Amino acid sequence: MFLRAKVRKKDGKEHRYFSVVENRRVGPKQQKRMAQRTVLYLGEINDGQEAAWRKSLEVFDESCQRYSTLSLFPEDREIPAEASSSIQVKLSEMELRRPRMFGNCWLGCALWRQLQLEDFWEEKLAEQAKRETVSWAKVLQLLVVNRLIDPGSEFRVHRQWFDQSAMAELLEADFAVAEKDRLYRCLDRILEHQSALFQHLRERWQDLFQAQFDVLLYDLTSTYIEGEGEEIPKAGYSRDQRFDAKQVVIALVSTPEGYPLAYEVLDGNTSDRTTLRSFLDKIESSYGRARRVWVMDRGIPTEAVLEEMRRSEREISYLVGTPRSKIRQYEKKWLDLPWRKVRESVEVKLFAEAGELYVLAKSEGRRAKERAMRRKKLARLLRKLRTMQRSAPRRDQLLLRIGAARKEAGGGAWVRMKVAIYRKTCRMNTCRTIDLSSFRMNTYTKNGVGWGG
Repeated sequence: MFLRAKVRKKDGKEHRYFSVVENRRVGPKQQKRMAQRTVLYLGEINDGQEAAWRKSLEVFDESCQRYSTLSLFPEDREIPAEASSSIQVKLSEMELRRPRMFGNCWLGCALWRQLQLEDFWEEKLAEQAKRETVSWAKVLQLLVVNRLIDPGSEFRVHRQWFDQSAMAELLEADFAVAEKDRLYRCLDRILEHQSALFQHLRERWQDLFQAQFDVLLYDLTSTYIEGEGEEIPKAGYSRDQRFDAKQVVIALVSTPEGYPLAYEVLDGNTSDRTTLRSFLDKIESSYGRARRVWVMDRGIPTEAVLEEMRRSEREISYLVGTPRSKIRQYEKKWLDLPWRKVRESVEVKLFAEAGELYVLAKSEGRRAKERAMRRKKLARLLRKLRTMQRSAPRRDQLLLRIGAARKEAGGGAWVRMKVAIYRKTCRMNTCRTIDLSSFRMNTYTKNGVGWGG
């Protein structure tokens, strides 16, 4: 690799653009030729930006036994008189060897130190580090920075990402820190310190961002497991109709700013309604009793758990979606209440009943957003149907394409469409009509006698 400069004149001024280029041999073996590929574009460097394109070079002076800083200047530019400590370089002979990512890796390591995770893990993993040649804290830092910058598997970090990054220099370690078995074993070492880690992060977030923990968001999601991972005890059936892959459920508690406070990996067949009570106790034991507000989806809490939260001495409040049965129950009482404007495009109705405050919200902005989403899906569906009409595929292929379009559009767009296909066969003198709303094919002859279908 080498540094290449291109000169371009624009508006009477000379502009110099620099880029990092590498030579590659392409073509058959007998007709190999050299091709250049731009690896990194550095941008414009001209005489009017001396402060920007002067680069510092630290040189060790053997006679004085000390380092001195010199400024770099290209060979086709004169060295200014004020630049006493300087050196001139030939751009044509400059080479770039083993380029690596540095800036994003440096930032990831800076965040790691800002959160004081280096000291935290050095203390927690000190006993295990005595038996290892590489610090487990550095291995964990490598994995965390990789997840932050370019998430991938441990094997990808071992085979590719570590060599393409500057983590070796930033960690002051060799390739042993990225040995694949060591990367795989690292996560097993930190599992026992999960609670202590969240306690440490809570303290750092409170110091750095003055984060408050009186409003907590609670939700669950699932992730699929493939290969040998399906044999782990927690892997269960997929509740998303993915019968080809097992899953585990992940429960997460976070603040409105996005700072996680606790998480738990649950069995794949865990019901959402059975998880809330344990997290209430976990948060209280970790962060003490406080007047908190829990924000959840409608399907997470049961009526029994909500009753415990209302009558508990812990003063736990919640904001949760109202079940449809209760909406129908109180619908008539809501109709007579006046709308109250709380924001420019948001109006609410408030209704208190049995110790709970019900909020009925109406948002013009949300309505416009949902209409735009439905209109976009409908327009995409129409474009696909017109494409099918022009291409006129065979019957079986047409049905498959219409089924795929219907699934992508969703029920909201499809119910507004009435699709019928007419196919005429001159040889049999028939006209076949396929009613795709019910996916039944009826065949009719020209005189109207049905053939069945």
